[in-house]
Amino acid sequence: MAMGSSLKSSSRMVMSEINVTPFVDVMLVLLVIFMVTAPMMQQGLEVNLPKTASSGVALSEDPFVLTIDSSGRLKAADIQINIADAREKIKAIFETRKNKQIYIQADRKVDYGVVAEVMGEIRAAGILNINLITLPKE
Repeated sequence: MAMGSSLKSSSRMVMSEINVTPFVDVMLVLLVIFMVTAPMMQQGLEVNLPKTASSGVALSEDPFVLTIDSSGRLKAADIQINIADAREKIKAIFETRKNKQIYIQADRKVDYGVVAEVMGEIRAAGILNINLITLPKE
């Protein structure tokens, strides 16, 4: 009788190991998917820059580039900004930045008034060092 009860208790023993093989398989599949799709996620604006005879500028920190596309839309780091909200957003961004320089990358088809308005908002935000990005002449 005692032997029969010990067999029942040993057969009810629960395995306490976790099988991580399915987890590893899923993680490897996700890793491959992200590695393949990450280069496709990079988007940029097509901006036709004007050409000038100026030389390059040495940078000490990652530059903050404000892009104005041919239709007059304002973008900073792939985030669209309304010109009306630009002052507050730029002020908030530059509160923590050591380098108080801003670079404007405007399409050559953009009206000069739009560029001047953006520059005015930047100055109103307290940033006085404004640079324009151009291409060198051939």
